[in-house]
Amino acid sequence: MAFKQSLIENNSIKLQASANSWEQAIKIGTDMLITSGAINPSYHDAIISSIKQLGPYIVIAPQLAMPHARPENGVNRTAFALVTLQKPVFFEGEDEPVDVLITLAGSSSDEHMDGLLEVTQILDDEDSETGVDLDKLRNCRTVEEIYMVIDDALNVEIA
Repeated sequence: MAFKQSLIENNSIKLQASANSWEQAIKIGTDMLITSGAINPSYHDAIISSIKQLGPYIVIAPQLAMPHARPENGVNRTAFALVTLQKPVFFEGEDEPVDVLITLAGSSSDEHMDGLLEVTQILDDEDSETGVDLDKLRNCRTVEEIYMVIDDALNVEIA
């Protein structure tokens, strides 16, 4: 499922959210996907458990986390959630705080990889030191602005 379509169907965008910890930040995204029926609560538990066991593997770029676990841990259908935070949270072992989280629930390994590729394409910025431009999402204040960022990023790639 395409990133934007998933966000629309699951009503899974929360902008300028408040979280006092990385666990709370992850819960914001997983709660939206639980409400939509895309995942079971066990998926949230698996993400938290995996981070505590393996470290912050979900922090994939400075200030960006992609919470995810294995499909068999409670994914009903492939889905995404997007959360931006008012104040960033720190993951243990990470120097940079995180203020953008894109929760990925892939129903299969292929869906999981396709999701990662699409999100990477949307956030890709060759001019940035990290190769990722989170300001595109961070500066959005409405769901419609998020959709425009996604459309612009995907249209640039096609052109």
